[in-house]
Amino acid sequence: MHYRYMGKTGLQLSVLSFGSWVTFHKQIEDNTADSLMGMAYDAGINFFDNAEGYAFGESEKMMGRVLKAKNWDRTSYTVSSKVYFGSRVDPKPNQTGLSRKHIVETCHEALQRLQLDYLDLYFCHRPDTNVPIEEVVWTMHNLIQQGKILYWGTSQWSGAEIMEAHRVAQQYGLIGPTMEQPQYNMFERFKVEQDYLPVYKNVGLGTTIWSPLAAGFLTGKYLTEIPEDSRLSIPGFEWLKSRWLQEEKIAKLKKLVDLANELGVSMASLAIAWTISNPNVTTAILGATKKEQLTDNLKALDVLKLLTPEVLSTIESILRNKPTMDLA
Repeated sequence: MHYRYMGKTGLQLSVLSFGSWVTFHKQIEDNTADSLMGMAYDAGINFFDNAEGYAFGESEKMMGRVLKAKNWDRTSYTVSSKVYFGSRVDPKPNQTGLSRKHIVETCHEALQRLQLDYLDLYFCHRPDTNVPIEEVVWTMHNLIQQGKILYWGTSQWSGAEIMEAHRVAQQYGLIGPTMEQPQYNMFERFKVEQDYLPVYKNVGLGTTIWSPLAAGFLTGKYLTEIPEDSRLSIPGFEWLKSRWLQEEKIAKLKKLVDLANELGVSMASLAIAWTISNPNVTTAILGATKKEQLTDNLKALDVLKLLTPEVLSTIESILRNKPTMDLA
């Protein structure tokens, strides 16, 4: 396993990590989660990702049960949670968003569900335009001062919003955000490759990437049909189907699959390796539901060595979607 420092912090995260979005509670139960997290940990993965909104809190409960049963040295791994969407099916006022009340109460509930004394990483799952950024930064700073979280960050924020949080932190002498969790894969590139460039340069930014496989699309398994046990077949996730199963993307994916075959690797491991080949990526979160999937995903570390400038150039010639600076 390779490890990278998270932005300008002293925290080292495994370049591949393990997450629970969609999978925990919806696709797998405790015994499978236990087995997969054990495999991940044994492979050197030290970051496990979660959020209050995943399966309305049930995902955190499942991960908490596994962590308690594993009884690993707490200093050997990191765990995250996120706040914004709430964990209630029918939320009332103050049970969603980024108010001080919801951020603090969600932190306490996450600790209870995960059965932990502190969170290593705590993300604002989306920006909240209804809450002053000062309130968000002060609240996260206080949670760090209280020892309930170690680092705080954002997810799906714009570069401008992250820089505004840093401006407020600097103004009041507070601890600003140190990491962002954006989507980044071969077909989703703008934020990581262009929007965040000033953030990397001016204040530093760790990135914990979600969906490096584009909800499984980049495995190639959807080229002929939608498997019954896949996330695109889950009720409520139809939006993923309409987002990825598009003719232009399918045509490009077929060419990428041919390239993977030429290299003698799986499409999934090639896609993950491409994601972590970006030096601004701290870690890419894996969401496997089967041992075979996780074993194959972990091979991305070996595939990374095959990504020569020539291979990367070939991939670019297929994708033709690299973000460019608009000078107009």
